[in-house]
Amino acid sequence: MDTNNFSLAGLKQLDIVDYLAKLGHSPVKVSGHNYWYLSPLRLEKDASFKVDKKLNAWYDHGIGKGGNLVDFGILYYRCSVKEFLQKMLVDDFSFHQHPRVKSQEKEEHENKIIITDSHPIKNMALAYYLEERKIQLEVARLYCSEVHYQLNNKDYYAIGFANNSGGFELRNKYFKGSSSPKDSTLIRNEGAEQLTVVEGFFSFLSYQSIHKAQAQPITDFLVLNSLSFVQKNIDRLQSYASTKLMLDNDLAGDNATAKLLAISPAIKDERKLYQGHKDLNDLLMHRQSTAQKISQGKKITQSWNRHR
Repeated sequence: MDTNNFSLAGLKQLDIVDYLAKLGHSPVKVSGHNYWYLSPLRLEKDASFKVDKKLNAWYDHGIGKGGNLVDFGILYYRCSVKEFLQKMLVDDFSFHQHPRVKSQEKEEHENKIIITDSHPIKNMALAYYLEERKIQLEVARLYCSEVHYQLNNKDYYAIGFANNSGGFELRNKYFKGSSSPKDSTLIRNEGAEQLTVVEGFFSFLSYQSIHKAQAQPITDFLVLNSLSFVQKNIDRLQSYASTKLMLDNDLAGDNATAKLLAISPAIKDERKLYQGHKDLNDLLMHRQSTAQKISQGKKITQSWNRHR
């Protein structure tokens, strides 16, 4: 997304159907240019949230409100216009302008990520980044690679987490993105009858780091890599004897969790395990930080006692 041209006016021109898909909301019915959804703003059983694709406008018949993408965003996130603009600037979203304003758009290939190499993680900058996120290097090396890529004819490198379609989720200290094709990642463990679902791969790595020295039930893992893949994986979730949801503690995670819990009693919300934290990585970082502070405090106390 070109943040230099990213303004309030530009936000209003972004395609609402595309935005809803990236949040994990798929239409229940499409009739001409009208897309009908179960409302993302509340729980309901009958689709009453309509997007007019031609006008690029939405209307929720259940609450009698509608408008453009900005009007939707401030209700969805319960924030101000300024806060929504800031959120869109930092979030990992890549949107298309509505066709009515697409004539000035650059060719898509100019911003395409091209993977040039992939090998075990060796770069010290990436190792330091993992350390900052409290992820053990040996854990990251089991599931991730050091990926080199080109973007706008410039060379970069990042931690790469492969998806099931051959693309990568890419992260370093200064970049968050993905290569095509984008997809979710299923990690199987022999004998597993349980599935654990997380949003991003840092939550998955955090789970592995937290439970590395603990005996845990055998479970497969589904890393969504984007909430837009919730609908695609519903049949997969229902194929397990039990499914644990560990999505993010935010409104988008709330909505996706509520949608999945309604499908089957075998699907459980496990976010209580990191209540008060955005996700598993936030929990891990908080734990490590607290442990370091306690350790430092003990050392200071011991030093003080020795010199009394």
